[in-house]
Amino acid sequence: MIIRPARQVITANVTAAPESTKTIISKALNTPATIKKDVVATPVKTTEVEKTLKKEDVAKVTPAKEDARGTVKREALPAAKGKQLAENIDPRKNGYNHVPLAGEKTYFGEKNEYVNDFVRKYLELHNKTLGSVQNASEQPFSVIDNVLEKKNLPKELKYLAVIESALNHNAVSKAGAVGPWQLMQSTARMMGLSVSRHHDDRTDLAKSTGAATKYLELLYSQLNDWLLVIAAYNSGPVPVQRAIERTGSHNFWDIKQYLPRETQGHVLAFIATASIFENLSQFISLGSIPEDFKFGKEEEIVPAPPKEVADKVVEKPVVIAAPPTAPVKKTQFTDEELKNMAIIRITKPLQLEYTAQELGIDKKLLSRWNPDYEMFVYDTYPTPYYNLRLPKDKMDLFLQKRESLTKKSAELFAAAK
Repeated sequence: MIIRPARQVITANVTAAPESTKTIISKALNTPATIKKDVVATPVKTTEVEKTLKKEDVAKVTPAKEDARGTVKREALPAAKGKQLAENIDPRKNGYNHVPLAGEKTYFGEKNEYVNDFVRKYLELHNKTLGSVQNASEQPFSVIDNVLEKKNLPKELKYLAVIESALNHNAVSKAGAVGPWQLMQSTARMMGLSVSRHHDDRTDLAKSTGAATKYLELLYSQLNDWLLVIAAYNSGPVPVQRAIERTGSHNFWDIKQYLPRETQGHVLAFIATASIFENLSQFISLGSIPEDFKFGKEEEIVPAPPKEVADKVVEKPVVIAAPPTAPVKKTQFTDEELKNMAIIRITKPLQLEYTAQELGIDKKLLSRWNPDYEMFVYDTYPTPYYNLRLPKDKMDLFLQKRESLTKKSAELFAAAK
């Protein structure tokens, strides 16, 4: 779920019917693959998660699916086994890796600039909502930080509640996920919360944070990487495990294309939100990050003091940072481009490369005219529609082919999983 202030109800995850669930899981886990576009054509191996589950428990897990818009239908963990695993986690024995933030070249490698660019776009698109959260976050963040500190969990995990609900205690999804952490009823009860017609612990910030962090600990014990944990929190663990088996990698960027589109966007939104609040909060009120801002800029190395004063206490000079100034944006399009540009609203994502090919438009031009389009594809856009920019002389052709473009794009997105 991504912050979407234009909607009163957060986009939700829906579990599949019990009958289809049992059939799908049986085929996925117990049978050599019946070849489909999203399943490897080799016998499915037993994962570490599955080793902890009995057959009757596995049959209760609902695999994540996507609707035509790419919205994930979240899985539920097997209740009995999940509760047993959660109770056995001892946070004092867990050494957790850090949560990667924008600018960490050693972690993101060749994806570093891509992540930085995503963060820039995310702040520009969501700055109003981020600003509202920033102004009202002191008390809820204090409560969440207290729970995270007691469990020795990374403080950055609190930003998952921001992208889930914008810290709204009363947030309710269409599927019934409730509270700041958007917990489904089965998961909440598994993690020890009381949920009934008259009382729901999911709306209690402290209690729901305790349950959500317990669930995050459970996922981390199986995946050992926070980006994979965030993905599994959104889609459920089975799609993540399948993507790992398909690629043989535990790196999010390697398995990314095999995850549901909303889940891909969910992880990117988490990286962006955590990076913004931790390192870029001064730019929220400005609405964008200056073009010359350097992500992850290393601190200047201070030379060692002379040997004779090395043991003395040296007062460090107080450095007062100048307040950030509003960034000056360059004109995005030329006058000639604006003259030849038309805008049409779409509500379902189109595969940009296929669309460019069918309309006879240069792919690079289409991408440059729609720089934030990826946000819409990943369902991290602040509105449920997108104003697509096209050349005026291609508009009639687009209207003729719109239906077929939408249908074929949905097939291409599904085939990419």
